[in-house]
Amino acid sequence: MATEVGTILSDYSYVWGRAMCSLFETFNHSSEGTLIVDRQARVVWINEKYAAHFGFSDPKTAIGLDCEAVIPNSLMREVVETGKPILLDILETEHEPFIVTRLPLKDDSGTTIGAIGFALFGKLKALTPFFSQYSRLHAELVGTRDALTPRRPRYGLSDFVGTSPASMEVKRLARRAAQVDFPVLLLGETGTGKELIAHSIHGASARTCKPFVAVNIAAIPDSLLEVELFGAAAGAYTGADRKGRVGKFELASDGTLFLDEIGDMPLPLQSKLLRVLQEKEFEPLGSNRVVASNARIIAATSVALAELVAAHRFRADLYYRLNVLTIRTPPLRKRAHDIAALSDMILDELAANHHIGRPELSEDALQLLREHAWPGNVRELRNTLERAVLFADRQCIDANMLAAFVNDIDATVAEPEFFRKQGEACDLVINETSYENALRMFEKRFLSAALRSEDGCVSKAAARIGIGRATFYKKMTALGI
Repeated sequence: MATEVGTILSDYSYVWGRAMCSLFETFNHSSEGTLIVDRQARVVWINEKYAAHFGFSDPKTAIGLDCEAVIPNSLMREVVETGKPILLDILETEHEPFIVTRLPLKDDSGTTIGAIGFALFGKLKALTPFFSQYSRLHAELVGTRDALTPRRPRYGLSDFVGTSPASMEVKRLARRAAQVDFPVLLLGETGTGKELIAHSIHGASARTCKPFVAVNIAAIPDSLLEVELFGAAAGAYTGADRKGRVGKFELASDGTLFLDEIGDMPLPLQSKLLRVLQEKEFEPLGSNRVVASNARIIAATSVALAELVAAHRFRADLYYRLNVLTIRTPPLRKRAHDIAALSDMILDELAANHHIGRPELSEDALQLLREHAWPGNVRELRNTLERAVLFADRQCIDANMLAAFVNDIDATVAEPEFFRKQGEACDLVINETSYENALRMFEKRFLSAALRSEDGCVSKAAARIGIGRATFYKKMTALGI
């Protein structure tokens, strides 16, 4: 009887042993890779296919190396140290992801003496749904990352170049604004760096890891502005997205919402904005859903809000709610001391972007820049230097060369001259210019004149010539104004 039991146990041990060997052989042949490591997580054995995938033509050259030196991102060391298996995992590699299984190897006393891993991919059709789901989730993750990229602050206070007293005061106030969580109102002419300061405040604040969302109120038609800011439910209006639309307030939740040209916001929307600031919640268009938003508001305008309040075009209560911490960005004509540093920065960027030698400005050219009034502020300075670099035939730009670009705000001397003064009349001069270019040049001069007549206020300029505010902004962008 004892002999019979011993024989049975012996058979069981034999079958168990063969099962282990058979299991290893099956995994080794059906998988794309097999790896065995010792208790120090050093490679003991790796099959040829797996070794070749990681750049080892001879598997023997990998023996004795740390597992991470052979397979980047390997978790075999974790299995050895914890004694716990990782039954199903994704190993990212340069070429493709692998589905892997990692198992601890133990001696008769239960002590972990190593680990074995199998790369299970390509051969097992049952994993196809898993791969499909992984690919879908990976694509969504990449899409989300891409969507969030432009919602990070692009500028810091170091990008606000200048050491003049006016510039240093702006930086001081911006640092102060970053330390508190109140609304900020940025006042200043177009092109003085209000958006840069808004980015800088967000980047230096406790919200820096949260989204930064910018909206140019003046560039969006009034009919679409509510949806842009607050979103809309599915089917809320004709042409609405069937999935609905997420508004900028919701996107900026816990982050910062920068409302540029706040003075152009229609009165009905001002009421809704005031409610969001007070209640920290809103309802998307066509929805009964209440959305909480803890977005910090940074507003900016190039017009005098106090005058708009007096003219009943801007709500007084909203003005007082926004006008908590005010920062005035000075015009460039009051920052003449900063002209040299700004010019250096712009020329460095132009040289890098256009892969050209870095041009220099002579001292008389710098003096010419300091004496100019710069109605277009830093944008005009950048445009002037860009055209000067484009048409310069030598590395050093002097005052004579620069004068044509500094004094031609009404007409671009570097481009073909379309009009020639003759007393009070103008005769058209036809050179090698096409009708399209002539029309474009006239439109640029016309819009520039409209802007100057209204001290740079886009809304007033657009109303003066009878076109929409959003259309005016689009034309400014297209024409490089």
